Amino acid sequence: MLPYILSSFILGIISAYLGFGRLAGIFALISKILAVIFLVVFVGSLIKHLLL
Repeated sequence: MLPYILSSFILGIISAYLGFGRLAGIFALISKILAVIFLVVFVGSLIKHLLL
């Protein structure tokens, strides 16, 4: 999951540098959504591991 977040973040930076503002916004949104999903799964995994 983290490589997808980093790749979309890097693609967003590159597209913003090249002047594609809307595409950079889409990549930023994708990386935010993936980061939230990763954090939810990570915290759930930690809670599951501590309870078992």
